[in-house]
Amino acid sequence: MNELMAFWSEWIKPSAGLPTVQWSILLAVAALTGHLVRRYARLPKVVGYSVVGGFAGLAGFSGAAWPLQGTGLFLLELGVAVVLFEAGGRIPMRWFRHNPMVLVQSVAESVLTFAAVYASLRFFDVREVVAEPLALLAMAASPAVLSRVIMDTRASGPVTERAMVLSTLSTLYALTFCSALAGMMKRGELSLNDTLFDSLYPVAVVLGLSVVVGAGLALALRSALRVMSPTSENTAILLLAMIAAGAALAAHFGGSAPLAALLGGMMLKQLNPRPWSWPRQMGTASAMLTMLMFVLVSVVAAQADWSGPVAGLVTALVVARALSKIVGVAVGNVGSGSSWTQALWVGCAMSPMSSVALLLVSQFVASSTAVGPRIASIALPAILLMEVLGAVLATFALYRAGETSMPWTSRVQHSSLGELRE
Repeated sequence: MNELMAFWSEWIKPSAGLPTVQWSILLAVAALTGHLVRRYARLPKVVGYSVVGGFAGLAGFSGAAWPLQGTGLFLLELGVAVVLFEAGGRIPMRWFRHNPMVLVQSVAESVLTFAAVYASLRFFDVREVVAEPLALLAMAASPAVLSRVIMDTRASGPVTERAMVLSTLSTLYALTFCSALAGMMKRGELSLNDTLFDSLYPVAVVLGLSVVVGAGLALALRSALRVMSPTSENTAILLLAMIAAGAALAAHFGGSAPLAALLGGMMLKQLNPRPWSWPRQMGTASAMLTMLMFVLVSVVAAQADWSGPVAGLVTALVVARALSKIVGVAVGNVGSGSSWTQALWVGCAMSPMSSVALLLVSQFVASSTAVGPRIASIALPAILLMEVLGAVLATFALYRAGETSMPWTSRVQHSSLGELRE
Protein backbone atom coordinates (compact mmCIF):
# COMPACT_ATOMS: atom_id res chain seq x y z
CA MET A 1 0.00 0.00 0.00
CA ASN A 2 2.80 2.43 0.84
CA GLU A 3 4.56 1.68 -2.47
CA LEU A 4 1.30 2.26 -4.34
CA MET A 5 0.77 5.57 -2.58
CA ALA A 6 4.32 6.65 -3.40
CA PHE A 7 3.74 5.81 -7.06
CA TRP A 8 0.51 7.81 -7.15
CA SER A 9 2.07 10.82 -5.47
CA GLU A 10 4.55 11.16 -8.33
CA TRP A 11 1.91 11.93 -10.94
CA ILE A 12 -1.33 12.71 -9.05
CA LYS A 13 -1.36 16.22 -7.55
CA PRO A 14 -4.98 16.83 -6.46
CA SER A 15 -5.84 20.27 -5.15
CA ALA A 16 -7.28 18.82 -1.92
CA GLY A 17 -4.30 16.54 -1.36
CA LEU A 18 -3.70 12.85 -2.01
CA PRO A 19 -5.26 11.68 1.31
CA THR A 20 -8.58 13.15 0.15
CA VAL A 21 -8.45 11.01 -2.99
CA GLN A 22 -7.52 7.94 -0.97
CA TRP A 23 -10.36 8.39 1.49
CA SER A 24 -12.88 9.13 -1.26
CA ILE A 25 -12.01 5.91 -3.08
CA LEU A 26 -12.00 3.92 0.17
CA LEU A 27 -15.43 5.23 1.18
CA ALA A 28 -16.82 4.52 -2.29
CA VAL A 29 -15.59 0.92 -2.08
CA ALA A 30 -16.99 0.62 1.45
CA ALA A 31 -20.40 1.90 0.36
CA LEU A 32 -20.53 -0.58 -2.53
CA THR A 33 -19.36 -3.46 -0.35
CA GLY A 34 -21.88 -2.61 2.35
CA HIS A 35 -24.70 -2.66 -0.19
CA LEU A 36 -23.58 -6.02 -1.62
CA VAL A 37 -23.21 -7.54 1.84
CA ARG A 38 -26.70 -6.41 2.78
CA ARG A 39 -28.25 -7.57 -0.47
CA TYR A 40 -26.64 -10.97 -0.92
CA ALA A 41 -25.46 -12.06 2.54
CA ARG A 42 -28.44 -10.54 4.37
CA LEU A 43 -26.04 -8.97 6.88
CA PRO A 44 -26.02 -5.32 7.99
CA LYS A 45 -24.02 -2.92 5.84
CA VAL A 46 -21.71 -2.13 8.74
CA VAL A 47 -20.11 -5.55 8.21
CA GLY A 48 -19.10 -4.50 4.71
CA TYR A 49 -17.79 -1.14 5.93
CA SER A 50 -15.69 -2.82 8.62
CA VAL A 51 -14.30 -5.50 6.31
CA VAL A 52 -13.19 -2.93 3.74
CA GLY A 53 -11.58 -0.76 6.42
CA GLY A 54 -9.93 -3.79 8.00
CA PHE A 55 -8.39 -4.93 4.71
CA ALA A 56 -7.19 -1.39 4.00
CA GLY A 57 -5.59 -1.16 7.44
CA LEU A 58 -3.91 -4.55 7.10
CA ALA A 59 -2.61 -3.53 3.66
CA GLY A 60 -0.88 -0.49 5.16
CA PHE A 61 -3.35 2.30 4.38
CA SER A 62 -1.65 5.46 5.61
CA GLY A 63 -4.66 7.76 5.73
CA ALA A 64 -5.33 7.23 9.46
CA ALA A 65 -2.35 7.69 11.75
CA TRP A 66 -2.40 6.25 15.27
CA PRO A 67 -2.90 7.64 17.85
CA LEU A 68 -5.71 9.70 16.41
CA GLN A 69 -5.29 13.45 16.45
CA GLY A 70 -6.41 16.54 14.58
CA THR A 71 -9.10 16.11 11.93
CA GLY A 72 -9.32 12.34 12.28
CA LEU A 73 -9.92 12.55 16.02
CA PHE A 74 -12.52 15.29 15.64
CA LEU A 75 -14.42 13.36 12.95
CA LEU A 76 -14.51 10.29 15.17
CA GLU A 77 -15.69 12.36 18.15
CA LEU A 78 -18.34 14.04 16.01
CA GLY A 79 -19.57 10.73 14.60
CA VAL A 80 -19.80 9.19 18.06
CA ALA A 81 -21.49 12.32 19.44
CA VAL A 82 -24.15 12.32 16.72
CA VAL A 83 -24.94 8.63 17.24
CA LEU A 84 -25.06 8.95 21.03
CA PHE A 85 -27.18 12.10 20.91
CA GLU A 86 -29.74 10.24 18.84
CA ALA A 87 -29.51 7.19 21.12
CA GLY A 88 -29.94 9.36 24.23
CA GLY A 89 -32.95 11.05 22.66
CA ARG A 90 -34.69 7.69 22.43
CA ILE A 91 -34.38 6.74 26.12
CA PRO A 92 -37.70 7.24 27.95
CA MET A 93 -36.84 8.05 31.58
CA ARG A 94 -40.42 7.34 32.61
CA TRP A 95 -39.83 3.71 31.62
CA PHE A 96 -37.29 3.41 34.45
CA ARG A 97 -39.82 4.69 36.99
CA HIS A 98 -42.38 2.08 35.93
CA ASN A 99 -39.80 -0.69 35.48
CA PRO A 100 -36.71 -0.02 37.63
CA MET A 101 -35.43 -3.55 37.00
CA VAL A 102 -34.17 -2.32 33.62
CA LEU A 103 -31.67 -0.17 35.50
CA VAL A 104 -30.79 -3.16 37.66
CA GLN A 105 -30.11 -5.15 34.48
CA SER A 106 -27.93 -2.35 33.18
CA VAL A 107 -25.84 -2.05 36.33
CA ALA A 108 -25.61 -5.83 36.76
CA GLU A 109 -24.31 -6.55 33.27
CA SER A 110 -21.83 -3.65 33.38
CA VAL A 111 -20.43 -4.58 36.80
CA LEU A 112 -20.24 -8.25 35.90
CA THR A 113 -18.53 -7.43 32.60
CA PHE A 114 -15.91 -5.33 34.38
CA ALA A 115 -15.28 -8.02 36.99
CA ALA A 116 -15.12 -10.91 34.51
CA VAL A 117 -12.81 -9.19 32.03
CA TYR A 118 -10.55 -7.87 34.80
CA ALA A 119 -10.28 -11.32 36.41
CA SER A 120 -9.62 -12.99 33.04
CA LEU A 121 -6.81 -10.61 32.15
CA ARG A 122 -5.26 -10.82 35.60
CA PHE A 123 -5.35 -14.63 35.29
CA PHE A 124 -3.07 -14.24 32.26
CA ASP A 125 -0.70 -12.02 34.27
CA VAL A 126 -1.75 -8.75 32.65
CA ARG A 127 -0.70 -5.87 34.90
CA GLU A 128 -3.39 -4.20 36.96
CA VAL A 129 -2.82 -0.79 35.36
CA VAL A 130 -3.54 -2.39 31.97
CA ALA A 131 -6.31 -4.79 32.98
CA GLU A 132 -8.39 -2.11 34.71
CA PRO A 133 -8.75 0.22 31.67
CA LEU A 134 -9.46 -2.76 29.40
CA ALA A 135 -12.18 -3.99 31.78
CA LEU A 136 -13.75 -0.53 31.79
CA LEU A 137 -13.60 -0.44 27.98
CA ALA A 138 -15.30 -3.83 27.80
CA MET A 139 -18.36 -2.48 29.62
CA ALA A 140 -19.30 -0.35 26.61
CA ALA A 141 -21.53 -1.91 24.00
CA SER A 142 -21.91 -0.09 20.67
CA PRO A 143 -25.14 1.83 20.09
CA ALA A 144 -23.69 2.86 16.72
CA VAL A 145 -23.37 -0.71 15.43
CA LEU A 146 -26.63 -1.83 17.02
CA SER A 147 -28.57 1.09 15.54
CA ARG A 148 -27.28 0.23 12.06
CA VAL A 149 -28.22 -3.42 12.58
CA ILE A 150 -31.71 -2.39 13.69
CA MET A 151 -32.07 -0.08 10.70
CA ASP A 152 -30.90 -2.65 8.15
CA THR A 153 -33.01 -5.49 9.56
CA ARG A 154 -35.98 -3.19 10.29
CA ALA A 155 -36.22 -4.66 13.76
CA SER A 156 -38.64 -3.51 16.42
CA GLY A 157 -39.90 -5.01 19.64
CA PRO A 158 -39.03 -5.47 23.30
CA VAL A 159 -35.66 -7.17 22.67
CA THR A 160 -34.64 -4.46 20.22
CA GLU A 161 -35.64 -1.61 22.49
CA ARG A 162 -34.10 -3.10 25.62
CA ALA A 163 -30.83 -3.96 23.86
CA MET A 164 -30.55 -0.40 22.57
CA VAL A 165 -31.27 1.14 25.98
CA LEU A 166 -28.86 -1.15 27.83
CA SER A 167 -26.15 -0.55 25.21
CA THR A 168 -26.57 3.20 25.61
CA LEU A 169 -26.43 3.03 29.40
CA SER A 170 -23.33 0.80 29.39
CA THR A 171 -21.69 3.33 27.08
CA LEU A 172 -22.55 6.09 29.55
CA TYR A 173 -20.81 4.21 32.37
CA ALA A 174 -17.73 3.44 30.27
CA LEU A 175 -17.39 7.01 29.03
CA THR A 176 -17.58 8.39 32.55
CA PHE A 177 -15.09 6.05 34.20
CA CYS A 178 -12.65 5.76 31.28
CA SER A 179 -12.51 9.52 30.78
CA ALA A 180 -11.85 10.00 34.48
CA LEU A 181 -9.14 7.32 34.46
CA ALA A 182 -7.51 8.86 31.37
CA GLY A 183 -7.37 12.20 33.18
CA MET A 184 -5.72 10.54 36.17
CA MET A 185 -3.17 8.86 33.91
CA LYS A 186 -2.25 12.24 32.50
CA ARG A 187 -1.42 13.35 36.06
CA GLY A 188 0.58 10.20 36.71
CA GLU A 189 -2.11 8.36 38.69
CA LEU A 190 -2.57 5.02 36.96
CA SER A 191 -5.46 3.46 38.90
CA LEU A 192 -8.85 4.25 40.36
CA ASN A 193 -8.17 1.91 43.28
CA ASP A 194 -6.69 4.45 45.68
CA THR A 195 -8.90 6.21 48.23
CA LEU A 196 -12.62 6.69 47.80
CA PHE A 197 -12.20 10.45 47.27
CA ASP A 198 -9.38 9.98 44.77
CA SER A 199 -11.59 7.59 42.81
CA LEU A 200 -14.84 9.56 42.85
CA TYR A 201 -13.50 13.09 42.37
CA PRO A 202 -12.31 12.70 38.75
CA VAL A 203 -15.49 10.80 37.91
CA ALA A 204 -17.58 13.63 39.35
CA VAL A 205 -15.58 16.23 37.42
CA VAL A 206 -16.03 14.45 34.06
CA LEU A 207 -19.70 13.76 34.71
CA GLY A 208 -20.41 17.28 36.01
CA LEU A 209 -18.76 19.09 33.10
CA SER A 210 -20.48 16.79 30.62
CA VAL A 211 -23.84 17.41 32.29
CA VAL A 212 -23.36 21.18 32.05
CA VAL A 213 -22.44 21.05 28.35
CA GLY A 214 -25.19 18.53 27.64
CA ALA A 215 -27.76 20.69 29.41
CA GLY A 216 -26.71 23.73 27.40
CA LEU A 217 -26.99 21.69 24.19
CA ALA A 218 -30.45 20.39 25.14
CA LEU A 219 -31.76 23.85 26.09
CA ALA A 220 -30.44 25.42 22.87
CA LEU A 221 -32.02 22.74 20.70
CA ARG A 222 -35.28 22.84 22.68
CA SER A 223 -35.49 26.58 22.07
CA ALA A 224 -34.78 26.09 18.38
CA LEU A 225 -37.46 23.41 18.04
CA ARG A 226 -40.03 25.87 19.40
CA VAL A 227 -39.69 28.05 16.31
CA MET A 228 -38.31 25.62 13.70
CA SER A 229 -39.92 22.63 12.05
CA PRO A 230 -38.34 19.27 12.99
CA THR A 231 -38.43 18.30 9.30
CA SER A 232 -36.72 21.45 8.06
CA GLU A 233 -33.35 21.28 6.34
CA ASN A 234 -32.18 24.22 8.45
CA THR A 235 -33.10 22.31 11.61
CA ALA A 236 -30.89 19.44 10.48
CA ILE A 237 -27.97 21.80 9.92
CA LEU A 238 -28.56 23.46 13.30
CA LEU A 239 -28.66 20.10 15.09
CA LEU A 240 -25.41 18.94 13.54
CA ALA A 241 -23.66 22.26 14.16
CA MET A 242 -24.78 22.43 17.80
CA ILE A 243 -23.68 18.84 18.46
CA ALA A 244 -20.28 19.60 16.91
CA ALA A 245 -19.92 22.76 19.02
CA GLY A 246 -20.99 20.94 22.19
CA ALA A 247 -18.53 18.12 21.52
CA ALA A 248 -15.67 20.58 21.03
CA LEU A 249 -16.54 22.54 24.19
CA ALA A 250 -16.88 19.45 26.37
CA ALA A 251 -13.47 18.16 25.33
CA HIS A 252 -11.89 21.59 25.85
CA PHE A 253 -13.19 22.06 29.42
CA GLY A 254 -12.21 18.57 30.58
CA GLY A 255 -15.46 16.70 30.09
CA SER A 256 -16.26 13.97 27.58
CA ALA A 257 -17.59 15.03 24.18
CA PRO A 258 -19.56 11.81 23.50
CA LEU A 259 -20.87 11.76 27.07
CA ALA A 260 -22.07 15.36 26.78
CA ALA A 261 -23.89 14.52 23.54
CA LEU A 262 -25.49 11.44 25.11
CA LEU A 263 -26.66 13.37 28.16
CA GLY A 264 -27.86 16.21 25.92
CA GLY A 265 -30.04 13.81 23.97
CA MET A 266 -31.48 12.34 27.16
CA MET A 267 -32.25 15.82 28.54
CA LEU A 268 -33.84 16.95 25.29
CA LYS A 269 -36.09 13.89 25.45
CA GLN A 270 -37.32 15.07 28.86
CA LEU A 271 -37.74 18.71 27.78
CA ASN A 272 -39.50 17.70 24.58
CA PRO A 273 -41.31 14.44 25.48
CA ARG A 274 -43.37 14.32 22.30
CA PRO A 275 -42.08 11.77 19.76
CA TRP A 276 -39.53 13.32 17.43
CA SER A 277 -37.15 11.94 14.86
CA TRP A 278 -34.18 13.09 12.85
CA PRO A 279 -35.03 15.13 9.77
CA ARG A 280 -34.41 13.26 6.54
CA GLN A 281 -31.54 15.59 5.71
CA MET A 282 -29.92 14.82 9.06
CA GLY A 283 -30.35 11.12 8.39
CA THR A 284 -28.36 11.38 5.16
CA ALA A 285 -25.58 13.40 6.77
CA SER A 286 -25.55 11.11 9.79
CA ALA A 287 -25.36 8.01 7.57
CA MET A 288 -22.34 9.41 5.72
CA LEU A 289 -20.63 10.36 8.96
CA THR A 290 -21.43 6.97 10.49
CA MET A 291 -19.98 5.10 7.50
CA LEU A 292 -16.81 7.19 7.72
CA MET A 293 -16.64 6.41 11.44
CA PHE A 294 -16.90 2.63 10.94
CA VAL A 295 -14.28 2.62 8.18
CA LEU A 296 -11.95 4.79 10.26
CA VAL A 297 -12.33 2.52 13.29
CA SER A 298 -11.53 -0.64 11.32
CA VAL A 299 -8.60 0.98 9.44
CA VAL A 300 -7.01 2.07 12.72
CA ALA A 301 -7.80 -1.14 14.62
CA ALA A 302 -6.31 -3.30 11.85
CA GLN A 303 -2.95 -1.57 12.28
CA ALA A 304 -2.45 -3.23 15.68
CA ASP A 305 0.38 -5.66 16.32
CA TRP A 306 -1.21 -9.07 15.68
CA SER A 307 0.68 -11.85 17.48
CA GLY A 308 0.05 -15.14 19.26
CA PRO A 309 0.17 -13.86 22.86
CA VAL A 310 -2.03 -10.91 21.99
CA ALA A 311 -4.52 -13.22 20.25
CA GLY A 312 -4.85 -15.25 23.44
CA LEU A 313 -5.54 -12.15 25.55
CA VAL A 314 -8.03 -10.83 22.99
CA THR A 315 -9.84 -14.17 22.98
CA ALA A 316 -10.03 -14.16 26.78
CA LEU A 317 -11.37 -10.60 26.80
CA VAL A 318 -13.98 -11.25 24.11
CA VAL A 319 -15.24 -14.53 25.61
CA ALA A 320 -15.39 -13.14 29.16
CA ARG A 321 -17.18 -10.02 27.92
CA ALA A 322 -19.75 -11.94 25.85
CA LEU A 323 -20.62 -14.39 28.64
CA SER A 324 -20.82 -11.69 31.30
CA LYS A 325 -23.15 -9.56 29.16
CA ILE A 326 -25.56 -12.48 28.80
CA VAL A 327 -25.32 -13.55 32.45
CA GLY A 328 -25.60 -9.96 33.68
CA VAL A 329 -28.79 -9.35 31.73
CA ALA A 330 -30.16 -12.66 33.01
CA VAL A 331 -29.32 -11.77 36.63
CA GLY A 332 -31.39 -8.59 36.41
CA ASN A 333 -34.15 -10.23 34.41
CA VAL A 334 -36.30 -11.15 37.42
CA GLY A 335 -39.24 -8.76 37.53
CA SER A 336 -38.09 -6.84 34.46
CA GLY A 337 -41.01 -7.91 32.28
CA SER A 338 -39.06 -10.03 29.78
CA SER A 339 -38.65 -13.77 29.38
CA TRP A 340 -35.41 -15.68 29.86
CA THR A 341 -35.18 -16.28 26.11
CA GLN A 342 -35.53 -12.56 25.47
CA ALA A 343 -32.81 -11.88 28.05
CA LEU A 344 -30.50 -14.25 26.14
CA TRP A 345 -31.07 -12.41 22.86
CA VAL A 346 -30.66 -9.01 24.54
CA GLY A 347 -27.27 -10.09 25.90
CA CYS A 348 -26.19 -11.34 22.46
CA ALA A 349 -27.35 -8.11 20.81
CA MET A 350 -25.07 -6.14 23.14
CA SER A 351 -21.90 -7.86 21.91
CA PRO A 352 -20.61 -5.23 19.38
CA MET A 353 -17.69 -2.93 20.22
CA SER A 354 -16.70 -0.08 17.92
CA SER A 355 -16.14 3.66 17.83
CA VAL A 356 -16.67 4.53 21.51
CA ALA A 357 -14.09 1.97 22.57
CA LEU A 358 -11.60 3.23 19.98
CA LEU A 359 -12.09 6.81 21.12
CA LEU A 360 -11.44 5.81 24.73
CA VAL A 361 -8.34 3.83 23.76
CA SER A 362 -7.07 6.91 21.96
CA GLN A 363 -7.53 8.89 25.19
CA PHE A 364 -5.51 6.33 27.15
CA VAL A 365 -2.69 6.38 24.59
CA ALA A 366 -2.58 10.19 24.63
CA SER A 367 -2.61 10.23 28.44
CA SER A 368 0.18 7.73 29.14
CA THR A 369 3.08 6.80 26.89
CA ALA A 370 3.98 3.98 29.29
CA VAL A 371 0.63 2.21 29.69
CA GLY A 372 -1.37 3.48 26.70
CA PRO A 373 0.39 1.44 23.97
CA ARG A 374 -0.03 -1.77 25.96
CA ILE A 375 -3.75 -1.09 26.39
CA ALA A 376 -4.06 -0.38 22.66
CA SER A 377 -2.21 -3.56 21.67
CA ILE A 378 -4.98 -5.66 23.24
CA ALA A 379 -7.95 -3.34 22.71
CA LEU A 380 -7.51 -2.61 18.99
CA PRO A 381 -7.71 -6.25 17.78
CA ALA A 382 -10.67 -6.82 20.11
CA ILE A 383 -12.47 -3.78 18.69
CA LEU A 384 -11.95 -4.88 15.08
CA LEU A 385 -13.09 -8.41 15.87
CA MET A 386 -16.21 -7.34 17.74
CA GLU A 387 -17.16 -4.65 15.25
CA VAL A 388 -17.59 -7.38 12.62
CA LEU A 389 -18.47 -10.44 14.70
CA GLY A 390 -20.59 -8.37 17.08
CA ALA A 391 -22.70 -7.03 14.22
CA VAL A 392 -23.30 -10.58 12.99
CA LEU A 393 -24.23 -11.80 16.50
CA ALA A 394 -26.59 -8.86 17.02
CA THR A 395 -28.25 -9.57 13.67
CA PHE A 396 -28.67 -13.24 14.54
CA ALA A 397 -30.11 -12.34 17.97
CA LEU A 398 -32.72 -10.00 16.52
CA TYR A 399 -33.72 -12.54 13.88
CA ARG A 400 -34.02 -15.29 16.48
CA ALA A 401 -36.09 -12.98 18.68
CA GLY A 402 -38.53 -12.66 15.77
CA GLU A 403 -38.39 -8.86 15.71
CA THR A 404 -37.14 -8.27 12.16
CA SER A 405 -39.40 -7.69 9.19
CA MET A 406 -37.15 -9.64 6.81
CA PRO A 407 -36.19 -13.29 7.42
CA TRP A 408 -32.46 -13.95 7.20
CA THR A 409 -32.98 -16.88 4.85
CA SER A 410 -35.13 -14.98 2.35
CA ARG A 411 -33.95 -15.09 -1.22
CA VAL A 412 -32.93 -11.84 -2.84
CA GLN A 413 -35.77 -11.93 -5.39
CA HIS A 414 -38.25 -12.00 -2.52
CA SER A 415 -36.87 -8.80 -1.00
CA SER A 416 -39.30 -6.11 -0.01
CA LEU A 417 -40.02 -3.16 -2.26
CA GLY A 418 -38.27 -0.86 0.22
CA GLU A 419 -35.02 -2.79 -0.07
CA LEU A 420 -35.14 -2.77 -3.87
CA ARG A 421 -35.38 1.02 -3.75
CA GLU A 422 -32.23 1.23 -1.62
